[in-house]
Amino acid sequence: MKSCALIAWEDQHFSLEEVVIPDPAPDQIRIKTHYSGVSIGTEFAYITGKIAGIPYPMCTGYQGTGEVEAVGAEIRNFREGDEVYFRCGESITLPAGRAVTSTFGVHASRAVLKPNTAHGAYHLIEGADMETASLYVMPAVGLYGVDMANPRMGETVVVYGCGLIGLGVIAALVHRGCVVAAVDKLSARLKIAGDLGADYLIDASSSDVKDEVFKITADGADVVFESTGNPDCIDPSIELCKRDGSYVWQGYYGTDPISMRFPPPHGRRLKMYFPCDDGLQPCRRAVLKNMALGSLQWERCITHRVDYTDVDKIFGQIQKGDETIVGVTINWKEA
Repeated sequence: MKSCALIAWEDQHFSLEEVVIPDPAPDQIRIKTHYSGVSIGTEFAYITGKIAGIPYPMCTGYQGTGEVEAVGAEIRNFREGDEVYFRCGESITLPAGRAVTSTFGVHASRAVLKPNTAHGAYHLIEGADMETASLYVMPAVGLYGVDMANPRMGETVVVYGCGLIGLGVIAALVHRGCVVAAVDKLSARLKIAGDLGADYLIDASSSDVKDEVFKITADGADVVFESTGNPDCIDPSIELCKRDGSYVWQGYYGTDPISMRFPPPHGRRLKMYFPCDDGLQPCRRAVLKNMALGSLQWERCITHRVDYTDVDKIFGQIQKGDETIVGVTINWKEA
């Protein structure tokens, strides 16, 4: 079946291309995509080779919402017309037969996938807005990290980096009753952090972050979430922890070795946590339910709403470092 998708090429340019997807196998479904959400950090890690070894051309995107269009013969828990949120699309080729690597192939007008897997498809929570829900993975990632580190009510927590992952952490911390200090260099991100309930906003471009944190809590933070994925931020963020505190490696640092100074975490006797992925369905369901109830106002994170015809342009803007871009949704309904 013909579809269209955002394709990333080896020379780092993007184009909207006609593609071909297969009919669903007995254990698959086909989804008509309504919206896909952009995960800037992870997707550009694939596109730029920070996550190495992925062949081009590729179709990125790992979160979307839509409607079930066709169902394989073995599927019993989905039917045509069901509204769903999903994590991947499989088996994309260009019309001439060249394979497209699916990483994970959701930026497309349709997706064929096995729904009953860890990264499959799930029924949309009643009351959840489809557009906002298409950005569900990042708050689920944040919730998983917070659940793992288990900061307690009233504890002071620093979130170092307020991209969508950091903002997801902030939202989960606020729900727990923590005192939250958000750190970033970009005013657009800090504004959203405040909108989501952060108690302190620290502009790393104009402030001494360590001084500002120790004004808030003289002993240092109970927990620090390093959410940038930038190895240069590891040592400065460790310095913000109190003795016997916790440090969460919430970012992704690529496949190359990274280093840190040993004495600061050693002397502070820190506990460290390494969350990976989005906590799977328990975390996904939780954030979708909170969106539906209005207790997670994730729509505040959407700075750019883009029609599928402009998807290559918005990716070009992201690639050039447009600092106004935080959250992006792509509308595929008319594709």
